[in-house]
Amino acid sequence: MLENYEDITFANVAGWIASGAMIFGGVVPYIPQYRQIKEKQDAEGFSLYVCLALLVANTLRILFWFGKRFELPLLLQSILMIITMLMMIRLCVNVRSKNQIIKSRERVFTDLDIKFFWKWTDFQSYLNFVLLFGIVGGALMYLFLDILIFVEVVGLLAVLTEAMLGVPQFIRNCHNKSTEGMSVVMVMMWTCGDTFKTCYFIQREAPIQFGICGALQVIIDVSILFQVYLYHTNSTSTRNVARTD
Repeated sequence: MLENYEDITFANVAGWIASGAMIFGGVVPYIPQYRQIKEKQDAEGFSLYVCLALLVANTLRILFWFGKRFELPLLLQSILMIITMLMMIRLCVNVRSKNQIIKSRERVFTDLDIKFFWKWTDFQSYLNFVLLFGIVGGALMYLFLDILIFVEVVGLLAVLTEAMLGVPQFIRNCHNKSTEGMSVVMVMMWTCGDTFKTCYFIQREAPIQFGICGALQVIIDVSILFQVYLYHTNSTSTRNVARTD
């Protein structure tokens, strides 16, 4: 009886730890980035399109929850990630505004100019987009809540958008035939985190979209790590030429 109780207790503790890791693990890699931008007052090395992808993906995931209930930690993770991305955007917008020697024309969400989409100069514009996207998405989910295929597509789009985060880096490496300037540690953290996340999805029997796209993320991460090996010679040659010059 005691052994069974201890097994149940251990399983509960392990479950709580795994749930906690799911909720907070996704935002951890962005903490050093936030601190670096704030300390150096330089946001040029961080792409706001990362924030766009994660805001869209996690908003869709929250909408998907209303159509097909899944684990609460995954819902809390999405809420926390949206808050984190908004904080990142606000910091980047403020830093870039301070660093402008010559003030450029203000670009806001209401300009409706596609050329400056996601290149706005005030934080309110980004917030307006997120709110509008959430309201429109929420209205559509309410109208088509009983249509199973619509709900499933929303879930697929949510995880697929997040799964594609590593693709721009992969394409950039292919174009340059080098991984010079890319943080290998960051990609290794992606790989470990995505592997854990995929195993969590499978073990918790999350909707199938989560498992498929989690596996896709791992494949993309491993592909980028393979590029590190593949282009190692190119990177070494570049450094040697620089030393010779």
